[in-house]
Amino acid sequence: MKRWLQQRLPDPRVLVEHWALRRVAHLLREPQLWVLNRRSVSGGVALGFFILCLPPLGQPFYATIGAIKLRVNLPIAFSLVWLSNPLTIPPLFYFAYVIGCLLLLRPVPPFNAHFWIDWHNWLGILGPVLLGSLVCATISALIAYWTVQGLWRWAVVRRLNARRRARYARSLPGPLLGSAPNSEPASESAPASTPASASEPASAAGCASATKAPSSSRKM
Repeated sequence: MKRWLQQRLPDPRVLVEHWALRRVAHLLREPQLWVLNRRSVSGGVALGFFILCLPPLGQPFYATIGAIKLRVNLPIAFSLVWLSNPLTIPPLFYFAYVIGCLLLLRPVPPFNAHFWIDWHNWLGILGPVLLGSLVCATISALIAYWTVQGLWRWAVVRRLNARRRARYARSLPGPLLGSAPNSEPASESAPASTPASASEPASAAGCASATKAPSSSRKM
């Protein structure tokens, strides 16, 4: 899992030069922000999902500050917030609005694009959207954190079991080299004994004919 993340995460030098991180570039020299271990990766994923579900105002900056304060993986948290884009924002925040309305015991109106575009309605939907976003962010962060923890543990256990099986296979004794040549002649000598057994009746018949020859000459 660690190698898979190393191949897909952005280069730290490229990330530090990003326009959204120039103001805090001097704070990004902490090694904990770039290390890949179970705590750092799971914390970075949880932070990224939490910021992702919040209103899209300065999300990369907030993800960077959160990673610095919490000492979690910065590239993971910074990359996940970009899942919030013009394609995902409308369904994401409408779902947050529905959750907020349900928690505030308000009726949930059907989706209407004109209602959302009209800025006169923004003040009325701000409360449910913020409450629903906070609830969704908290639940998403918890699910993401424990999912990464479980996957990391599973990968470690799988790797350890593979090493144990390989070590056990190397500890097993090899094939007995001395017994293999001895067993082959024994199997080859078995067919050779059959002609000898076949010749025994022939020799017995010859002896019987030899004994019968003098007796017949005596009768003559």
